[in-house]
Amino acid sequence: MDLKQYITIVEDWPKEGIKFKDITTLMDNGDAYRYATDQIVEYANKKQIDLVVGPEARGFIIGCPVAYALGVGFAPVRKPGKLPRETIQKEYGLEYGKDALTIHKDAIKPGQRVLITDDLLATGGTIEATIKLVEELGGIVAGTAFLIELTYLDGRDKLLNYDIMTLMQY
Repeated sequence: MDLKQYITIVEDWPKEGIKFKDITTLMDNGDAYRYATDQIVEYANKKQIDLVVGPEARGFIIGCPVAYALGVGFAPVRKPGKLPRETIQKEYGLEYGKDALTIHKDAIKPGQRVLITDDLLATGGTIEATIKLVEELGGIVAGTAFLIELTYLDGRDKLLNYDIMTLMQY
């Protein structure tokens, strides 16, 4: 299935010069969403995954159906102040400043094999921070999976020691 036909390119959003890749038109097509999920599940099955982790919010959209299909749990990664129990936090750089991500301190057991999912691999900052959170808790990042990779932003360069699966590249 050519998944690119289900991605809508939105010109000049969220700001001028950006060609936003809108995944909602993939998600609202049951066959395309199922196919994309099944492709990630097939990849994950080869990795012996114990847990799926995804950063908010689109990492939830990709990761939860994958975790369900694998019969494993899902651990959310969120902005500070959004998770109710004790968390650990990692800061990461943005184009103009910094942001941070958190995960529950008890979300991952040492030695668990983790698949990190998100909709998009762009600059790699969010996923790099997510990897650091997983590894600080003793998890093993067995793979990363994305619907889309924006190759011109070189996010893959931040993830050189990790296995990366993408369904579409722009």
